Amino acid sequence: MKDLSSPQILSVEGLSVSFGKTRVIDDLSFAVPKGRTVAVVGESGSGKSVTSLSIMRLADLAGARFDAGRIVLDTGAGQTDLLGLTQDAARKIRGKDIAMIFQEPMTSLNPVYTVGEQIAEILMLHEGSSRDAALREASRLLSLVRLPDADAMLKRYPHQLSGGMRQRVMIAIAVACRPKLLIADEPTTALDVTIQAQILDILRDLQEEMGMSMIFITHDMGVVAEIADDVVVMWKGEKVEEGPVGQIFAHPQHPYTRSLLSAVPKLGSTEGQDYPSKTPLTVLVDGEPQLVGETRVQDTAQTQGDPLLVVRDLSVSFDIRKTWYGRTTHYIPAVTGASFDVYPGETISLVGESGSGKSTIARTVMQLTEPTGGAITFDGRNMADMGLAERQKLRREIQYIFQDPFASLNPRQTIGWSVAEPIRTHGLADNDRETRSRVGELLERVGMPADVAERYPHQFSGGQRQRICIARALAGKPRLIIADEVLSALDVSIQAQVINLFMDLQKDEGIAFLFVSHDMAVVEKVSHRVAVLYLGQIVELGSRRQIFEQTAHPYTQRLLSAVPNPDPAAKRERTPLDGELPSTTRRVDDRPAPVTYDEIAKGHFVARH
Repeated sequence: MKDLSSPQILSVEGLSVSFGKTRVIDDLSFAVPKGRTVAVVGESGSGKSVTSLSIMRLADLAGARFDAGRIVLDTGAGQTDLLGLTQDAARKIRGKDIAMIFQEPMTSLNPVYTVGEQIAEILMLHEGSSRDAALREASRLLSLVRLPDADAMLKRYPHQLSGGMRQRVMIAIAVACRPKLLIADEPTTALDVTIQAQILDILRDLQEEMGMSMIFITHDMGVVAEIADDVVVMWKGEKVEEGPVGQIFAHPQHPYTRSLLSAVPKLGSTEGQDYPSKTPLTVLVDGEPQLVGETRVQDTAQTQGDPLLVVRDLSVSFDIRKTWYGRTTHYIPAVTGASFDVYPGETISLVGESGSGKSTIARTVMQLTEPTGGAITFDGRNMADMGLAERQKLRREIQYIFQDPFASLNPRQTIGWSVAEPIRTHGLADNDRETRSRVGELLERVGMPADVAERYPHQFSGGQRQRICIARALAGKPRLIIADEVLSALDVSIQAQVINLFMDLQKDEGIAFLFVSHDMAVVEKVSHRVAVLYLGQIVELGSRRQIFEQTAHPYTQRLLSAVPNPDPAAKRERTPLDGELPSTTRRVDDRPAPVTYDEIAKGHFVARH
């Protein structure tokens, strides 16, 4: 148990920060006691990351102005106001007394230096270690963050590591000089739930061992419940609530905190229900929380007739190594023998870790990737037998929504132009006036005013851009929408709005969804059926209730046990997934063993293990 009366390692007092004429943080005050973890939570644009960059004295390098306040650090030799330091003086504190783990490890690591050189650099710079001593310590640090074969890992480059491995290297760099304060800025947002669980365990163990204090910045309330001692809630650049984690979750006082917590999907919240259900949202109206929407059972799947999409024994592989003469020696079996159906009005989710083959299946159904075996049938027609005209029509009836909405919208065109593009391409309107009218209807359908059609993508938030992409997908009047990790980068409140939007579209238009995700709580909320993938093979397939309540395969059980529970009082027993996923690279003569399934209940298939 951490000491509640411990001295403060950091104190933020009346901090105000501006960029140009825009005030982004206003009169912010909070303290970080020694050995405790303070979670700073809030949505995008609330000022969380600017707070962390200000503590590191990196915000002013990006053009920020500190209008008022102090940031006081206890260095052990006395109190230091970080805002009063020159950049040269701040550089001596950065990395030694205060360290930071950034959200995206690939952009934080130097691609031209090995992992060992990057960890050794900070030890040579701050500790005055020799190169040999620094490399020895680097090897010990890599073992500390549970990376296998640490000595070999020192010689690798960032691009040779997975996302989870890179994030662990960043943690090793951050804790190299045993800092008094570690700032973790969304360090698990883009990671699979199993890797996230490992990272949280590592950070907790390092904190216990080194006696560090931590500022943990996140919008994932499950992670907050798991790791935080105290919580600071930010909204529009201001602190709206602060307190111990148990108090914030059990008795939130501010309307914004209440709306934030109500939007969090909870694993097990639909227990005993055969179908997913739409639930009302708590939104702020004139500063007061109000319930908006209805409770509705999502019984939309039309399973009596023929399936809309049939996938049988689908295999996709990629050749990666060839001889000098062009003969393939190694390949990756991205998907092996996958079979499932999607009925009209049904949502089937593909879940699993990165590299499990979820997105490859989705891209193959969309004809963006060529299958190497098996068959895909849409509306009774085999895609392989379709002519050019039929394939063109198919591209209208199946629409794809990508994970990153900004990358999938043309930055040089208005959003009205982007939404109208499928209407023009497929000749769905007779003239420009009808096209404009249809674009306005589509934008209003996804909860945006029609008059924003003349704006450009950069003028919208992430959640608004994702809605624009949904409007564009609806423009072609599709029968199947493939949603590939569309919610993973969104705040919980925006996530909840998009989930309800999908459910409304399904009820009104009868659209089927192929939902690709690694967020098990979201999958439980939206799915009629679920397929769990591991290393390119489906290991368990069944209804939402069968997968979540009668879990049969050990991999599915471990996947579910890794999900953070947004309740600080509930400490669930976790079955850890040790290490990384095995390498998927195989020699060309080494084929994956075919999977045999047992039907343990009607429609519930489990791979023999």
